[in-house]
Amino acid sequence: MHDAFEPVPILERLPLHIESISSFESTLLLGTREGVLLQYKVQRSKNKGDNKFEVQLERSNKSFAKKPITQLAAVPELYILISLSDNVISVHDLTSFNLITCVQKTKGASLFAVDVQNKQTPTGVEPSLRIGIASKRKIQLFYWHNRDFTELLNDLSVYDIPHALTWCKDSLCVGFKRDYYMINSKTGNLKELFPVGNNQRYPIVTRLFDNRLALGRDAMSILINSEGDPTQKEPINWSDIPQAMEHSLPYLVAILPKFVEVRTITPKMLIQNITLSDARYICQGDGCLYVASQNTVWRLVVVQYSLQIKQLLKSKEFELALKLAELVEEQASEKEKRIRNIKNLYAFDLFCQKRFGDSLSLFAKLGTDPAHVIGLYPNLLPQQYRNNLSYPKDVPDLQGAENEKGIMALIEYLTQKRTEVMKDMGKEFQPTAIVEGDKTTKPGKQLRQIIDTTLLKCYLQTNDALVAPLLRLKDNHCHVVESERVLMKKEKFSELIILYQTKELHQKALSLLMKQAARPESNLKGHERTVTYLQHLGPDHINLIFEYAEWVLKQHPEDGLKIFTEDLPEVESLPREMVLEYLEKISPDLPLFYLEHIIMDLKDQTNLFHNRLVDLYRERVQRLRLEYIDSLPEGHPPSKAGEEPGELGEARKKLVTFLHTSQSYIPERLLTHFPTDGFFEERAILLGRLGRHEQALSIYIHTLNNTRMAEEFCARNYDKDKEGNKDVYYLMLKMFLKPPEGTCDETNGKMLEVALNLLEDHAMKIDVPKALELLPQTTKLRDILTFLENVMENQAVRRRHNQVLKSMLYAENLQVTENLIQKQAVKISVSDEDLCRSCRKRIGQSVFCRYPNGHLVHYSCFNNRDANKS
Repeated sequence: MHDAFEPVPILERLPLHIESISSFESTLLLGTREGVLLQYKVQRSKNKGDNKFEVQLERSNKSFAKKPITQLAAVPELYILISLSDNVISVHDLTSFNLITCVQKTKGASLFAVDVQNKQTPTGVEPSLRIGIASKRKIQLFYWHNRDFTELLNDLSVYDIPHALTWCKDSLCVGFKRDYYMINSKTGNLKELFPVGNNQRYPIVTRLFDNRLALGRDAMSILINSEGDPTQKEPINWSDIPQAMEHSLPYLVAILPKFVEVRTITPKMLIQNITLSDARYICQGDGCLYVASQNTVWRLVVVQYSLQIKQLLKSKEFELALKLAELVEEQASEKEKRIRNIKNLYAFDLFCQKRFGDSLSLFAKLGTDPAHVIGLYPNLLPQQYRNNLSYPKDVPDLQGAENEKGIMALIEYLTQKRTEVMKDMGKEFQPTAIVEGDKTTKPGKQLRQIIDTTLLKCYLQTNDALVAPLLRLKDNHCHVVESERVLMKKEKFSELIILYQTKELHQKALSLLMKQAARPESNLKGHERTVTYLQHLGPDHINLIFEYAEWVLKQHPEDGLKIFTEDLPEVESLPREMVLEYLEKISPDLPLFYLEHIIMDLKDQTNLFHNRLVDLYRERVQRLRLEYIDSLPEGHPPSKAGEEPGELGEARKKLVTFLHTSQSYIPERLLTHFPTDGFFEERAILLGRLGRHEQALSIYIHTLNNTRMAEEFCARNYDKDKEGNKDVYYLMLKMFLKPPEGTCDETNGKMLEVALNLLEDHAMKIDVPKALELLPQTTKLRDILTFLENVMENQAVRRRHNQVLKSMLYAENLQVTENLIQKQAVKISVSDEDLCRSCRKRIGQSVFCRYPNGHLVHYSCFNNRDANKS
């Protein structure tokens, strides 16, 4: 409990008997049993710090009423005073007390309730007044218009005499001796609520500032809304049965039989008991609260809110302190600062109560410095940093399950703050301290480091599976040294590697990987993780890749080669010449596999790489061939190229296939590298690329004695539109018909037979006159008849094709010409008035010509020279 009000006597030992009380601004109105109306001016003493008042009787109207004035209601907005005396409602002028109207329709009235609302009209905001009157067993509803009351609704009959009446929005709450009802002022519908308490003499209904009602039921008040529905589960409990009540924010003030009691609605608290002898009446106006007995009036002076707030903070009543802080009249910035400070203290107290979720949720809304919040937990901030933080009192030492529960709440809080901080990186905001005046962390890198590093520590304590995803975030700001320390302590080496990787501390990461690779019990044992790490470094770290790749390549060449051949953007973007040069220094086999990857898989067309791969293939074949020949029994001839057994045959096939398919190597640079005594097919392919087809064919036909390969060579190289390639079949024919000197007659005969077959099969690809000149004079016509027939037939086919093509082109030309004529055609109409531009006679039905400018002439005039000149 604390002192919310201080009772100050305003009037004492009045000679008249008080029956009713009302107030507005600095005016206090008293209605007496004798029918006298008293008006007092109540002003605070000019001495600062005094709770004393200067009270001046401004008016005493002895003839105001003939009977006791049982109820008063001042309506300063309309400058009227409504009173109830002798069971009739009267309206007087508030400034002069002159009678405006006596509402005779209300004769028999026992109480009334007024409702003043400000309504928007075309001319501005104007007050409107409604009144509900209990008259015997009926309810009357009126509204104020043109200085008189007009019926709002027909009289409503009720089952008993009302003893309490209060407005709430468009509803009127009526309290009978036994129960409460709600009446809709627009429809007249009644809704039964609940009974009055067994020990309560009369019902009591009090209107609250938030459009709710407090209905008395013995020693408690039940809160309802304008629909009659309860608004909170638990009622307000009083020390005794209230007799009258007023709502003075944030307090409910009730007159009980022995004292005046002050309570709050939220939180539900007993605030103060004030002993005032025989208090019966209570009213308020413009924040002034008056209590009266039959002959004494007290003013309940609000104790300064700042003093109340201090008392409440001392007793940890933060919710009520916040309500009072909202009521303090001060500059907006100061008020905001006060409220924020109270909320921070409240959040801290919630934390001390181990209500972690509520506490951190409030800290988050307040924008409290996350470092100060983290400091509430043990071992999350560096001790040196935490020593600089202060709190309202000792922070609880969390252990075991409580600590885990708190950490889970902290994770949720930090995740939310992280999102806010990252979202508002470009904005400036200033976090607040829990203890007012303490230094706070500046927004920026340090704050983000504290949040992320603490999240890391929290995950390590609760769910270490979340550590890696946090560290993988591109925008993670974990403090390297602090994170390194805790991860090392927990032996989270995989996560430490991720930390180094995201912070681009690749040297540290790779050194750690090499150390862990040799530890059998480590989850990083072996070289796989190192290979994966190196694959993702990219060209900017090529020297670092070379430094650590050597260790893998020498122990595990196949896996080490994946560092340079994996299908990854970072790997594919590595400088290939540098990689090739590096691999050549490590091992002679590695460059070959690397070149196959970049050429076959990545389709690299660089001449250098293609040349180098040919050289590597050749060197490998050359080495294997020497071993193969040395292994042959004496006198045993070697197999044909590509048909050698084992690795040599496969290597030879690769070489030949690559020479055939690749278009990027430079043959003139490679030809001299191939020996002339064993690489006949390879040399023939290279000679063909150089356009030296006669030499290539000579190898196929005279050295390898392989006509099929010679024909395949011609098929690959023949191009009728290319000067150097259109005579390859002629050259092959020449090889057969003009063999080297010293060839035996039998061989020459076979060559002639092959040549004649070649003529028949490729008649259209060989120049006929030149071919006929090559044939021996002894050649019989029947031997070349098929060749000649094929030539003639092909010529006929070509001629027919050309004729068809010519006809189609002619038809197309005719169609185009017709379309042009149609487009250019102009419709010409000739009237009787049209004259020849030459002879000036009518055109009539004569044949005429039309000039491009539109002039018409007779055809005969057109032929005349003079007409043409005109």
